[in-house]
Amino acid sequence: MSAATTAAGSACSPRTIQVELSANPYPVVIGEGVLARLGEQVRELGFKAGTKVLVVTNPDVDTHYGDVVLASLRTAGLAAEQLVIEAGEDQKTPATVALIHEAAFRQRLERGSLIVALGGGVVGDMAGFAAATWLRGIAVVQVPTTLLAMVDAAIGGKTGVNHPGGKNLIGAFHQPRLVLIDPATLATLPQREFRAGMAEVIKYGVIGDPELFSALEAAGDLSTIEAVGPALLQTLLERSAAAKARVVAADEREGGLRAILNYGHTLGHVVETLCGYGTFLHGEAVAIGMVAAGEIALAMGLWTPADQARQRALVVAAGLPQRWPDLDGAAVLACLQGDKKVRDGQVRFVLPTAIGSVEIRSDVSAETILAALERLP
Repeated sequence: MSAATTAAGSACSPRTIQVELSANPYPVVIGEGVLARLGEQVRELGFKAGTKVLVVTNPDVDTHYGDVVLASLRTAGLAAEQLVIEAGEDQKTPATVALIHEAAFRQRLERGSLIVALGGGVVGDMAGFAAATWLRGIAVVQVPTTLLAMVDAAIGGKTGVNHPGGKNLIGAFHQPRLVLIDPATLATLPQREFRAGMAEVIKYGVIGDPELFSALEAAGDLSTIEAVGPALLQTLLERSAAAKARVVAADEREGGLRAILNYGHTLGHVVETLCGYGTFLHGEAVAIGMVAAGEIALAMGLWTPADQARQRALVVAAGLPQRWPDLDGAAVLACLQGDKKVRDGQVRFVLPTAIGSVEIRSDVSAETILAALERLP
């Protein structure tokens, strides 16, 4: 059976998790086979027959799922067209967003039209940003096809592109109308990409879900979708989505609590920026960043060596890197100052205090940072 056929198979009791925003709440629908019901789901949102829809995807995803998505939308009476873009991290630029804008112009997208992001986090970020800026904002539906996007990037409304000086410095908050997650699409995900997504799942365990962390520990091998198995996969998708939904509902625009979702990202972004986009996948850099944040927390007496060892063990079980790359200390500190989360010149770190608990600190000295990085293997 082909990947497209599998993804188009009959859906079985999909789970819906609501992102309870005060304005414009939206559902996250998770279930095997729901990809083939995208058109039906879009119509249920209130989009009428004839609504213009632009599907943005990348070549690999298009090969497996493009036809399924277009057929579903068109069968539902929607005027759907598709744009295929290159979507590596190095392509996450204003120039690529301009290609989406040009396609929107050619298709004459109106304020009542819709952009569908079909792919991983890079496609989702760029398509979401294009939707946020076309006609000052049109609707977007996120259809993530990577584990990382399913558990993190597609939920929460963060959109944007990279600047040469750092990740995601150009962007906007633009919440989707719907997030549609079909686990069957992970069957065609490269193993390295699956492992990268596990970094974000481990993150949720550390920042607020010790039960999820324990379930991951009990699984042993987390490095392949076969090792994880369908039951744990469904659990981690649901618990991760629910965790993200709770935090986003409490702090939609990252004024406070939502910053905990950046655990591992502050130093992870340094790794991505200084090593060059593409050297490490985003999730790989986050894994390194989590281990580094744990080392800083250890140095500051915030958590125990046992907790740091547990975190390291899960990173290893997921087949993720934990070694800090050979980077110049001055360059690291300079890159940190360019981070979006800097306030009044102080870098805000999300640091763990226990498995399931973190706090935000702005009092981490440069000496503590560099000393902790030097201690990483």
